[in-house]
Amino acid sequence: MHRQQRGITLIGWIFLLAPVAIVGYAVLRLTPIYLNYTKVVRSMEQLAEAAKADSGVNAQQLRYDIEKRLDIESVSFPQAKDFVIRREGQSWVIEVAYEDAAPLISNVSLLVAFRKAVRIGQAPE
Repeated sequence: MHRQQRGITLIGWIFLLAPVAIVGYAVLRLTPIYLNYTKVVRSMEQLAEAAKADSGVNAQQLRYDIEKRLDIESVSFPQAKDFVIRREGQSWVIEVAYEDAAPLISNVSLLVAFRKAVRIGQAPE
């Protein structure tokens, strides 16, 4: 009497685990990019919180403060010059939009686009 085989073969395991391995590798490559983004967001939110108490804030002071905070957080990209600081009514808006790429395999890369804005002061009416 012949017994039927049960379970998965080695080739089946390879087909099953290959996509999981590729996704896991992509997550490992993207983790530093997202950690950097969280540092940028934290710097911007801390600046907005600190600038609420200062009524005499101007664009030059905001740029200097964001540069200082990025230096403290050890953020090399984006740089302070990549931040857009503009006046909207009675408030200031600090915005950054940038893209970062993580090489995946050979000439294939993962491109991630980020955009964050914080408002300092009163909202425009």
